[in-house]
Amino acid sequence: MSAYTLSRRLAAEFLGTGLLVCTVVGSGIMADKLSDDVAVSLLGNTIPTGAILVVLITILGPISGAHFNPAVTFAFWLKREIKLPEAVKYVILQILGGITGALIAHVMFDLPVLQTSTTVRTGVAQWVAEIVGTFGLLATIFGGLKFRQEAIPMLVGLYITAAYWFTASTSFANPAVAISRSFTDTFSGIRPVDLPGFITAELIGAAIAVYVIGWLLTSHNDQTD
Repeated sequence: MSAYTLSRRLAAEFLGTGLLVCTVVGSGIMADKLSDDVAVSLLGNTIPTGAILVVLITILGPISGAHFNPAVTFAFWLKREIKLPEAVKYVILQILGGITGALIAHVMFDLPVLQTSTTVRTGVAQWVAEIVGTFGLLATIFGGLKFRQEAIPMLVGLYITAAYWFTASTSFANPAVAISRSFTDTFSGIRPVDLPGFITAELIGAAIAVYVIGWLLTSHNDQTD
């Protein structure tokens, strides 16, 4: 039983996802302004995203569990660690928070507030990358919960920092972030028409992680308890 009311947990999910997307979009805009080199811009987008995840999970994790991600919420629902009505509310607030974060980033950089991305992100390579990226994220979370709970903020931040570079899709690994990024026609955007492929792949990656990593982390002692 959480020590925090549902309204506070939902507010934490809204705020956390909003700040995450604001960082992703804002750092992408800044990086793109400062360099014409795509590799340098990607690095400028990567480091702030990994850093903000460490901060957000540390300060908001004790309140809501710091999902900030419908794929994470979906995984915990599959594990029967969150009930469906609460999971649905988490997902709604995550999406609303993410969209709000994208719009605020536009305001900060004096850009049109309402935008629709035209950046093409589709194809089998991108979808496989999202399966792998989301699987790895959930594996990181489950492993951290099993062995080093206090290290989860750093583990997730480092994993996403790495996954930006080893996946073809730059590892969105988050349906709320993907949806929110369709609202920005800047460095980090994704066309709305490309969202179904990304979201499906992310949920598949999360489901695989629940069963594969769940099996992997089950020790002899767990089986005999």
